[in-house]
Amino acid sequence: MFDDIIREITSTEVTTASAIVKLCVSLLLGSAVGFERKLKGQSAGIRTFALICMGATLAMLISIYVPQEYLGLKNGDPGRIAAQVVTGVGFLGAGAIIQMKGSVRGLTTAAGIWMVATIGMAVGLGMYTLSITATLLILVVLHWFERVEHRTAMGAESRIIRMLINCVVTDIEAYREVLRKNKVTITNMYLEYDYDEEATRLNFVVLFKESTDYIKIFEQLRTLNPTHSISLANQVSI
Repeated sequence: MFDDIIREITSTEVTTASAIVKLCVSLLLGSAVGFERKLKGQSAGIRTFALICMGATLAMLISIYVPQEYLGLKNGDPGRIAAQVVTGVGFLGAGAIIQMKGSVRGLTTAAGIWMVATIGMAVGLGMYTLSITATLLILVVLHWFERVEHRTAMGAESRIIRMLINCVVTDIEAYREVLRKNKVTITNMYLEYDYDEEATRLNFVVLFKESTDYIKIFEQLRTLNPTHSISLANQVSI
């Protein structure tokens, strides 16, 4: 009896039992990736990834079911149903990418959405071992590779220095020089002039080491020009 059940759920033929099992498997795999993304504070979390994975599985099941039940179908291409998953996922991935003040966020989440969709399609084909392996590899990339990236940066963490300066700043190089002298690496910069208020908003995306004395750096930055405020914020992980 057990062998019959295994044969039923691993069969390429679409039955009610096999379809339910595959949807449940895709639910679990998608939720696993979504849980990791939610832990990182991303907007696309457990529900989003689970629905994407199940949707891809369902599309693949329909692709298999159509030629299985309608043998006389001559002018149709059932593979197109599964192919449209890629197009739909492209729109979702674009929605997960946010461009804000010169920096891009959500690329890793968008890549995860694409991967989860392909995992769902593999589940729909009954490729359970491949799907589970791919999910585990995704979790390894999202979790452990992030640690590797931090280590290659010699323990530095990405931060954003936000400054509101009470004048129109023309010499940005002076601010760069202060950061360089304190061995702070600049990875990106955002500059905005408010001519009505005669103010400058200057943001630096930098790599900070744990030993960096940011209070000392703030004091040096504020002496360059009349400064209303300086803040330090965590760089949102993609």
